[in-house]
Amino acid sequence: MRLLRFSINDKGHIGVQLENRIIDLTTAAEDFKVVFPDNIESIIGKEYLVDELLGKIKEKSIDRYVVSKEELKYLPVSSSPEKIICVGVNYQEHADESNLDVLEHPVLFNKFNNSLHAHNEPIVMPKDSLENDYEAELAIMIGKEAQNITREEALQYVFGYTIANDVSSRDWQMRTHQWMLGKSVDQYCPIGPVLVTADEIDDPQQLDIQLYLNGEIRQHSNTSKMIYDCISIISYLSSHMTLRPGDIILTGTPEGVILGMDPRTRQYLQHGDETIIEIEGIGTLKNTFIRK
Repeated sequence: MRLLRFSINDKGHIGVQLENRIIDLTTAAEDFKVVFPDNIESIIGKEYLVDELLGKIKEKSIDRYVVSKEELKYLPVSSSPEKIICVGVNYQEHADESNLDVLEHPVLFNKFNNSLHAHNEPIVMPKDSLENDYEAELAIMIGKEAQNITREEALQYVFGYTIANDVSSRDWQMRTHQWMLGKSVDQYCPIGPVLVTADEIDDPQQLDIQLYLNGEIRQHSNTSKMIYDCISIISYLSSHMTLRPGDIILTGTPEGVILGMDPRTRQYLQHGDETIIEIEGIGTLKNTFIRK
């Protein structure tokens, strides 16, 4: 199941992608007068509601509820998670290029809901930050309350996977030893465009991940190269805090970020730059960076 959020005429909708078509579940639910969730997190544990509604749609005319990609405005696949937890320094090559040590335990930091942003939406860089960077990442949405779970159980607690760009203001990030300021800028966590449920991803540790900047490939790796894999991350986090349905985990970025380049030739994101992130089995997340 490939779920997404979008707005039409400033009203939020839930949709499902079937092959190359996007089906508007919200409008269908209104027509059939059935109660349907207004966010993806509320579908967790109630996936049957999607199947039931699709059954009704197919009995009538599925074409009636197909939405043109040109007429919709994407929204972040996650609307209001309790937690957005990020794993830093989780690919050895990225650690090497950034001159950062790989520690005995995962490096953790956070973003907040203000940073959530959507596919195709422009990202406004703050006037006072001149060193802004991209980070392509696989993101996990938790599907069940998890506390002290084992590695063997971990993937059973995943609702789905999506794409995130852990956009970072490096000059703000490096002001102190705490990274929060440079990571939680407004719009600095575009996520989407779809959330792919866990049953459609055979192995989250075998996914190609790449990022293009203005058409030039900058990051290209595979999730198999994570230092701490998804299983380890989920189990570790659950032993220190309760993970709740809808929580988002960003699993780290591979090599190829601007921070890792030669300082003499390094150029951070400029007005008009476009990033495109592709993750195998999930899709493509695109954003343009602007200054106002």
